[in-house]
Amino acid sequence: MVVQSKVRPNLPVSKLIEAFGTELEFSRELAPLTSFETGGPARYFLVARSIDNVVRAVRSAGAMAIPVFVMGGGSNLLVSDDGFDGIVIKLEINGLRLVDKDLVEVGGGERLIDLVNFVSEHSLSGLEFAAGIWGSVGGAIFGNAGAFGGEVGQVLDEAVLIDCQGNVRTENATYFQFGYRHTRLKETREIVASATFRLTPGKKPQIEKRVDDILARRAESHPDRRTAGCFFRNIPDSTQEHGKLPAGRLLEEVGAKELCVGGAKVYDKHANIIVNTGRATSKDIRQLADMLKKRVLDRFGIELQEEVQQLGSFH
Repeated sequence: MVVQSKVRPNLPVSKLIEAFGTELEFSRELAPLTSFETGGPARYFLVARSIDNVVRAVRSAGAMAIPVFVMGGGSNLLVSDDGFDGIVIKLEINGLRLVDKDLVEVGGGERLIDLVNFVSEHSLSGLEFAAGIWGSVGGAIFGNAGAFGGEVGQVLDEAVLIDCQGNVRTENATYFQFGYRHTRLKETREIVASATFRLTPGKKPQIEKRVDDILARRAESHPDRRTAGCFFRNIPDSTQEHGKLPAGRLLEEVGAKELCVGGAKVYDKHANIIVNTGRATSKDIRQLADMLKKRVLDRFGIELQEEVQQLGSFH
């Protein structure tokens, strides 16, 4: 969630601590918290481990006119090299529990891969497609994460949300208006505090085999660090498998794998993946992404849409 407004200059530290609590951090580096491992610091930073923590932080930020960004696992995020002139709230509301034979409740800050492992252990099917997807459950719902023909929106039952004013309520799956890598949360900027998934009881060996197969397929084409995974969305096309034309196929045809900018390069096994070779800046990654978009637009007349979120100012 980002609330656009100007930060009041020189806010007294004592007032900030009073508003946000003693766990508030200043000038916290964000690069180690993102899968790209790039970007500058957040002016203010707070880890929120409960709904009450989030509500207090959101309301305090609103009262003090401080821009807010809520992050989960940082796996789909490109942070400006200049950082973020506001408060980053890192959501760490965790917990996993079986509510009924086919219902699982999970905190919005829980890792998606831990949810997949939990439901597999309890012989529940429906989330195998998410095996190996980095990031948090809240972030996965926010962007309707998916792979191999499956999407989070297909199995969500309901979720507890916190809005920009700090109000808390529960909404069922229809509220989210799930689309391809999209939900209405991208407009409302609401935060997923927790969620309940309705799954299908199955046979554990078959579920685990499906998970293992997907993990093996991912390992063949995805790097294991310094990347956000696929940078661009696939293109809706009913004639293609799963109804999508892979952006990677178009990028392959325009010679994407030959390209690099500074320390950022296109992964040699997947043309829709940008990697940080270890010395990239966020500006390098941004410029390489723009180069890729231009090549596809010039060749095919298709403007690629990004999956990765940006935080801060890019010049």
